[in-house]
Amino acid sequence: MRVLQPPGWPRPRGYANGIAARGELVFVAGMIGWDADGVIRSDDIADQVRQALLNIVAVLAEAGAEPAHIVRMTWYVTDVDAYVQAYREIGVAFREIIGDFYAAMTAVEVTRLVEKDAKVEIEATAVIPDPPQAGTAEQE
Repeated sequence: MRVLQPPGWPRPRGYANGIAARGELVFVAGMIGWDADGVIRSDDIADQVRQALLNIVAVLAEAGAEPAHIVRMTWYVTDVDAYVQAYREIGVAFREIIGDFYAAMTAVEVTRLVEKDAKVEIEATAVIPDPPQAGTAEQE
């Protein structure tokens, strides 16, 4: 993966302007903050983000992917003010579950989500890198 940062642009906070990657693509549908039983256990947006991120990691694992393979995320939130107020807790959850790197991200406020108690829905795209070719410098 290669971060795309045009010269002279300020470094974005919490995301990358762009990512270039090669490999197998993995598309994760919008994940909300419900658990494996399909129950949203908390009304708190930070708690729902934490669970949605855990759900993303579980889906990625099914493809043999890891959080570090995520190149793009789209976040849909029902209350941008609540989302901004929870930045700190969301950041802690993100670093704990996804890691200390940033994918290309977009956040959008929506009127509501299909699951009426959901406050956030997160889509992710990952790229599992192609294995190094025999005789390349990466294997030596």
